[in-house]
Amino acid sequence: MALKVLHALDAAKIQYYHFQAIIIAGMGLFTDAYDLFCIPPIMKLLGRVYYEDSPANDKYQIPTSCTCYHAWHSPACSIGCGFSFGRTRTCVLVSLGIFRFFLGLGIGGDYPLSATIMSEFANKKTRGAFVAALFSMQGLGILASSIVTMVLSKIFEAAASKNLSEDHTPEDADIVWRLILVLGAVPAGLTYYWRMMMPETARYTALVENNVPQATRDMEKVLDVSISRIAEDDLLYLQRNPSPYSLLSKQFFRRHGVDLFACATTWLLLDIAFYSSSLFQSQIYKTYLNLEKTNVYNEAFKVAFFQAMVALIAAIPGYWFTVYFIDRVGRRKIQMMGFLFMGLVYFALGIPYGYWGNRENKGFLVLYGLTFFFANFGPNTTTFIVPAELFPARFRSTCHGFSGAMGKVGAFFGTLGFLWATNNSDGDNLPRIREMRIALISLGGICLLGMAVTYLFTRETNGRSLEENEDEYTERCLFRCDMNTDSHPNTSVPREVITP
Repeated sequence: MALKVLHALDAAKIQYYHFQAIIIAGMGLFTDAYDLFCIPPIMKLLGRVYYEDSPANDKYQIPTSCTCYHAWHSPACSIGCGFSFGRTRTCVLVSLGIFRFFLGLGIGGDYPLSATIMSEFANKKTRGAFVAALFSMQGLGILASSIVTMVLSKIFEAAASKNLSEDHTPEDADIVWRLILVLGAVPAGLTYYWRMMMPETARYTALVENNVPQATRDMEKVLDVSISRIAEDDLLYLQRNPSPYSLLSKQFFRRHGVDLFACATTWLLLDIAFYSSSLFQSQIYKTYLNLEKTNVYNEAFKVAFFQAMVALIAAIPGYWFTVYFIDRVGRRKIQMMGFLFMGLVYFALGIPYGYWGNRENKGFLVLYGLTFFFANFGPNTTTFIVPAELFPARFRSTCHGFSGAMGKVGAFFGTLGFLWATNNSDGDNLPRIREMRIALISLGGICLLGMAVTYLFTRETNGRSLEENEDEYTERCLFRCDMNTDSHPNTSVPREVITP
């Protein structure tokens, strides 16, 4: 017997509150993308400001390991990044790294909360589209970081036009990167109040806190539904039993171990490829953007403009393709399709890399953009959605957070691979063809492995309530019990003690 309030959520029409939740809960994802993708132009600014006196071959170049750390890695910490201490390169980079570490903690906590909030408020028919729309706030964050960088670069370039040169970096450039980071805190800060005012989800209140009346009152406030339709008639039903098993128990792993393995492994494999593609942009800048003979502000502008084009042409369309198709096609098929096409694109980049080489080629840029399109119209979005739909309410955020953490382990391995490929470079500071070919083909193989893991272990959650997804294990056990009693009619086994 399902709680009326949960049934009302599953059957609710699309309402204003659903869109409000997308904006409020999605602002953490917006800030995450803003703070991640503002780093490439900021690294160019920092290189100009703090590495101007380096030897000729390394002039303006921040060490690759430092760049990767900042790319790998809440409003207060965004502001802190902008106020990184000192004016020496060591002091600035260390303090910036510390603040970004704490920023990562805040964003890492926001990921599972945002996904869980949206999945538990949405109805079961359009749940996938709403969680995907929430995740698409990342695309707006990427675009916003690029626009802010371009605007500030042009403002400071116009102000310093008389004293600008290709070989000299004005002191004001040290202000630009700080402003870019500080402004990233504004959207999150503006939505902080409404985030704190959001009620706890009805599923958590009813199923974890065992307070069904409070869940009913909360849902009456935010959804257009009469309390008489969602109030429980049987008060005895409100006295629910406490959780029968804990997170690290054998019963949990029997029931949900395969789901947790599938979510964590696919997220890990995705982020190896996704973060490698993001870091690979630094090599594209060297080949396609002609950054050597330009001033500091124009260099940052070109990098931000390139990122904006990738976001507009590839990344953002990928998010919204998923929004449109996910409740029609299903999560599992989209994830397998995305992994497959990402793998094929990486093979198309890697196998003939001697042809692409280190010269300008528009076909290479098209293929590079497709890696982001099929990541977003594929596993980058679905790995965020599926963990928020598979697990019981009391474990949902924790399992989502663990899966996301495994993704960051994948990002670490992707960073190591990128360092290996780019540190073996020719005299012109471009990676050797052999190393890049191996790296890109390896990413293709990793994507195909992700497709295989999805096919073998990931369950489809489309069109089912969260409680139906949670109870599938019990359904399988009862089915086995029925099969056993049909085969052995003289054997009577209580269903509640059946185990697989």
